[in-house]
Amino acid sequence: MSTFTYTAINETGSVVKGEIEASSQDSAVDKIALKGLIPEKVKEKTGGGSGFFSSLEDRLTTIKARDLVLFTKQFKTLIHAGVPMMDVLTTMEIQTENKRLKKVVSQIRVDIREGGNLFSSFAKHPDVFSQLYCNMLHAGETSGALPDVLERLIYIIDHEDKLKSDIKSAMRYPMMVTSFLGVAFLVLLNFVIPKFVKVFESAKLELPLPTQICIIMHKAMHDYWLIGIIAGGAILAAVYYIFFKTPPGILLRDQFLLKVPIVGPVVSKAAMSRFASIFAILQTSGITVLESIDVLTKTINNAAITKEFIKIKEMLTAGRGISQPLKSSKYFPPMVINMVAIGEETGNLDDMLTEISHHYDAEVEYSTKAMSEAIGPILVVGLAAVVGFFALAIFLPMWDLTKMVK
Repeated sequence: MSTFTYTAINETGSVVKGEIEASSQDSAVDKIALKGLIPEKVKEKTGGGSGFFSSLEDRLTTIKARDLVLFTKQFKTLIHAGVPMMDVLTTMEIQTENKRLKKVVSQIRVDIREGGNLFSSFAKHPDVFSQLYCNMLHAGETSGALPDVLERLIYIIDHEDKLKSDIKSAMRYPMMVTSFLGVAFLVLLNFVIPKFVKVFESAKLELPLPTQICIIMHKAMHDYWLIGIIAGGAILAAVYYIFFKTPPGILLRDQFLLKVPIVGPVVSKAAMSRFASIFAILQTSGITVLESIDVLTKTINNAAITKEFIKIKEMLTAGRGISQPLKSSKYFPPMVINMVAIGEETGNLDDMLTEISHHYDAEVEYSTKAMSEAIGPILVVGLAAVVGFFALAIFLPMWDLTKMVK
């Protein structure tokens, strides 16, 4: 938000001056007009570095799923009530509490006022509104059923946020245990083991293999810690760049995730749930199968499955139905293929897709709990292995020392 100084004329014809906070100059003009004033001069207030800090605040402000859900609910309610679009956006700008979202709404309102449509105006902000969101708006705008489309968007945003929250909750405990395990490993290796080693060396004991390994690791960390940090940072940066920034790396990462024993089923079922729910909403909104596959290709969030959708789209272009191309893909289970085929034959594809979505929602919930339960014993085994290793490193020489004293 920025501060604007203005000069305006009130109802009596007198000149008034003041300041107002708004996300843009156009927004400031509208807010002044809403006060019953006729703006003559509106200028952004500068000085004191406020512009820099305001810009920094906008960049640091995140737009969470619940902000987007609330925005979409208010947007749907106003449109359903028959409020003109410019009035809707003006009201949304005033009511939206998230500063970054407020600024985005202001920019969208300016674009609409200058003759743009909803799709093109929202699509200018891909960091806030996903391709799915924009394509759904386009479908609603074209079909004249925008409130219904927005209702479905609210469901899918809320649904996916819950899914991500469930997966994060399941991973929170393993991450905490792993972190504490790493800290314990470093403490034992750098503070406990060296003290015992001095005692063992002074007694001229022949150290067993676990103790020798601990000594080597301790010396490596003590003598080459800076090199280790630099090398580790470089490796992490390279891994992040390759597997999160390059298309081949992203594809390899997603293929690997689908094959991991415990995590893979959760990722696969979550992708099936997303596929079915989005596809069902697009079909209900009147979007063709080809257009739906095109949207899914951009919104499925898994490069391995996206690659399959590209092949499926090519087969659909050749004139085949959706179930046959799905059958040729290795990531779609028989249940999905059979229910899609039945939906095609009966003309109830959207209903079948909704059933698939509900089924995989329950499957994801069950698999997430199973993953959390399976990770627990693995962590216990890992913890026992680390503790056992250090116990051997300390107590084997202690046993020899005891025999020597005797």
